[in-house]
Amino acid sequence: MKVIWWLFILNLQNMGFVLGVGHHKYCRHDFPPAFVFGSATTAYQVEGAASQDGRTPSIWDTFTHAGYANGATGDVAVDQYHKYKEDVKIMAEMSLDAYSFSISWSRLIPNGRGPLNPKGAQYYNNLINELISHGIQPHVTLTHTDLPQALEDEYGGWLNPRIVKDFTAYADACFREFGDRVSYWITVNEPNVFALGGYDQGVTPPRRCSPPFGINCTRGNSSSEAYVVVHNILLAHASAARLYKRTYQEKQKGLIGISIFTFGVVPNTNSTEDVMAAKRLNDFTIGWIASPLVFGDYPDAMKKLIGSRIPTFTNHESELVKGSFDFLGVVHYTTLYVQNDPGSLLRKQRDYYTDIAANITNFEEIFVTAEYPILPWALQGVLEHIKQTYGNPPVYIVENGQRTKRNSTLVDTSRAEYLQAYIGSTLDAIRNGSDTRGYFAWSFLDVLELLDGYGSSFGLYYVDLDDPDLRRLPKLSSYWYSHFLKGGSVSPDILIQLNTNFSASRGHFFQ
Repeated sequence: MKVIWWLFILNLQNMGFVLGVGHHKYCRHDFPPAFVFGSATTAYQVEGAASQDGRTPSIWDTFTHAGYANGATGDVAVDQYHKYKEDVKIMAEMSLDAYSFSISWSRLIPNGRGPLNPKGAQYYNNLINELISHGIQPHVTLTHTDLPQALEDEYGGWLNPRIVKDFTAYADACFREFGDRVSYWITVNEPNVFALGGYDQGVTPPRRCSPPFGINCTRGNSSSEAYVVVHNILLAHASAARLYKRTYQEKQKGLIGISIFTFGVVPNTNSTEDVMAAKRLNDFTIGWIASPLVFGDYPDAMKKLIGSRIPTFTNHESELVKGSFDFLGVVHYTTLYVQNDPGSLLRKQRDYYTDIAANITNFEEIFVTAEYPILPWALQGVLEHIKQTYGNPPVYIVENGQRTKRNSTLVDTSRAEYLQAYIGSTLDAIRNGSDTRGYFAWSFLDVLELLDGYGSSFGLYYVDLDDPDLRRLPKLSSYWYSHFLKGGSVSPDILIQLNTNFSASRGHFFQ
């Protein structure tokens, strides 16, 4: 990537008054005709029924039952397992094109390998059929953090190359059972964040880390395990994708990809050192996953700085991984400001965060405060970066949304403003040549969040956890999204008008 690219990013930042909240008037019809709009959740966060009908624990069950996630568990969650028909009806009323959800591996194949659980297969068949009967496309992720605990216990899960065979067999079962109706598959959700949270910092399942990194872990190696896990995930993804393309794709006519967690990345100053630090951070986040998929190997910066701690692809593995996708899924929420920190490379013990040799200067603003700053130009920058660096592959924005504290009001103005700004920025990226084909708002409902349980929310719909029926209530953001999906134009003035109308009719539920 040339330094001139980062000057483009800085120009987008400086143009924030133009590209800010609701930066122009637009409507759904301004997007390409085949563009898909949807919303998303994942299995453990919404399904509940955690020990019903043959499902066995995943590493996420173990994590929450140990008291993490702010003491919350997914035992009941928001009970979509029993309320899926109600939820699909709401989706149809909103005019969603698609619903993105994940399959619980331990619900479908309780031991991680072996025969299917008939009741698990029936649930996902029922959900898929219900979606299709309402004209809603099912977009399916095969695994979203929730590896079966049985495989973790048996051989260490994603740390062991044996996972490639078991994941491929699981993927085969999903393609065989559901592929006649599912046309969009993501193999593994954001492997970069999964590896860092679970194997470097130890703040997410399976809680592996080592001193001086991470938080109170009793096992692990923060210096190397995250790199090993991503390597095995890439090999498992490539194996499953190869199987799909050889055995199922011609008949089922579907597409397969993988999702990547992304940040907007902006150098703290215009100095060459900070610009190069920002480039490195993008190599270590997006490039960690995308470079092997597009070029067959990790970015040169990663190999140089990490050395022997990052696994090496054999020639055969490189050929298998290269090109093993039809699209990339982009997960994007917020933006990092970075400055060069070469001193971190002098430390005796290093992990991913010291390997980057860059400091995140707005860490507290991003990771501690409740709401994300609304910086839509950063999403446009991510899409432009993928276009320029990786040959403009098809992209689906599979998660994008605003975090707020657990609801005290249904008038979630900041979430509506966020959606309006970031969808508008997606349109700008498409007009600039990005092959972005879909957008999924995270999340459809208020769900169990991994780090703080129900302390924060991203939902378009509030779920009343004190109600035995777990009543779903629309927020202003759902009102805005539905207005947009039904063809209404959106602009700052429209947002004010929708806010006024919604507040008068529904917004005082909590008062």
